Amino acid sequence: MDRDDHPLIIVSNRGPAQFDRAPDGERVLSRGGGGLVTALSGLVKDRNALWIASAMTPEDVAVTEENDGQPIDVNLNGVDYRVLMVESDQAAYDRFYNVIANPVLWFIQHYLWDLSNAPDIRKEEIEAWYEGYEVVNEDIANCVITQIEDRDEPLVMLHDYHLYSAPAKIRAARPDVLLHHFVHIPWTQPDAWRVLPTEIREAIYRGLLANDIIGFHTHAYCTNFLACCQRLMGYEVDYETLTVNHPGGRTMVRAYPLSIDADRLERAVTSERVAEIEKEILARRREHLILRVDRADLSKNVLRGFTAFDTFLTDHPEFREKVTFVAHLQPSRQDVPEYAEYLERIEALVAVVNHRHGTTDWMPIDLRIYDDFDEAVARYKHCDLLMVNAIFDGMNLVAKEAPVINVRDGVLMLSENTGSHEELKEYALSVNPFDIQEQADVIYRALTMAPEERRERAEGLKRIIHSRTPADWINDQVDDIALVRRDREQV
Repeated sequence: MDRDDHPLIIVSNRGPAQFDRAPDGERVLSRGGGGLVTALSGLVKDRNALWIASAMTPEDVAVTEENDGQPIDVNLNGVDYRVLMVESDQAAYDRFYNVIANPVLWFIQHYLWDLSNAPDIRKEEIEAWYEGYEVVNEDIANCVITQIEDRDEPLVMLHDYHLYSAPAKIRAARPDVLLHHFVHIPWTQPDAWRVLPTEIREAIYRGLLANDIIGFHTHAYCTNFLACCQRLMGYEVDYETLTVNHPGGRTMVRAYPLSIDADRLERAVTSERVAEIEKEILARRREHLILRVDRADLSKNVLRGFTAFDTFLTDHPEFREKVTFVAHLQPSRQDVPEYAEYLERIEALVAVVNHRHGTTDWMPIDLRIYDDFDEAVARYKHCDLLMVNAIFDGMNLVAKEAPVINVRDGVLMLSENTGSHEELKEYALSVNPFDIQEQADVIYRALTMAPEERRERAEGLKRIIHSRTPADWINDQVDDIALVRRDREQV
């Protein structure tokens, strides 16, 4: 699939570019948030691609209107993008994002619901599906349909949980389109989906199965999806070929583990600001440094991580004043009540742990609630233990980033419920994210591990992580797309 062959449409909720107004009134362009832009920049770079996404700001809407609703060309970090931002009704978008996508779908796909208490599916949630989620998916789908109107053999690659019903809408208008959908978060087992009304649940599966290919990060998510299609929809599935036969045809389900951009990290390591931060870290560090870098998201399991550290300090008082746990937490979805409450609980627990164990010149947990890439990189280099204890996580790229640039043979604590565990488990210290005592014991094991074992594990992690690049992630998907095309041509 070269640049001029089979023009490509990329579709996501959040796009690569965002327009805003600076305090002085000047229009400013910034890179879209999230890791999706980084992951897909290689796909865009050498191909004839158009990226369709929701308009995130009033200025996004204004720019699109000024351009008569046509795509605009932007350059971000040396990559050229053609972007088309789709405006949806503000009330519909709020229901789409803040009632259905987050929290309902996110909670289902990370097993976050406390089913004895939530969710309650009431009129508000049902209306939010039809008057929010479906409306935004319709807006996006209609934009895609317009853009592929004059294209032969169009290829559309959709992304994530925001756009589950869009593929069916596109397929209905263009039966010939080749649809590929990558889901960046976990796919849970069938019973997790039974919290949804049957009609809504089945609309999600019909929407997704309109795709020719559905991609996940791991083989386990693929088999979970197949089990859902079998048990919830009654469709015929094949676990060997990873395919679903359904009334609309056949859909391939594939695992494409996402890799990190190691070159970007290694460039960051050499920056002047990272060097300055390193000096401060080395001047202030105690004997041991534990690190976590996460969003303040319920799925990341921050509270249990701090409780495990509290338990570790209680069990091993000899580490008092010898270890610091630095936590870089980026505030997440603070307009969702569950997330705002979670951040408050994090801050309260840190205060308790620091009061219980701290001294006049030592604070056990150093909590930093902001996002600073350079600070994270500097601490990646010098941590003795990286804690990744997520409840469930689609991949978790932090687990791949830190080992690549760490210079202290740092140990990786890794939840068995992260996507990255499939690849890294041989050289990580695996933990059950619900077992606080096990996590406390792993902290002790990591900080007392023999240098030879630390080196062996660190080198093993580096080998695995360097064995794949973002280009491999893209090329694996492109190869399967080519396979589907060949199969179509033979029919």
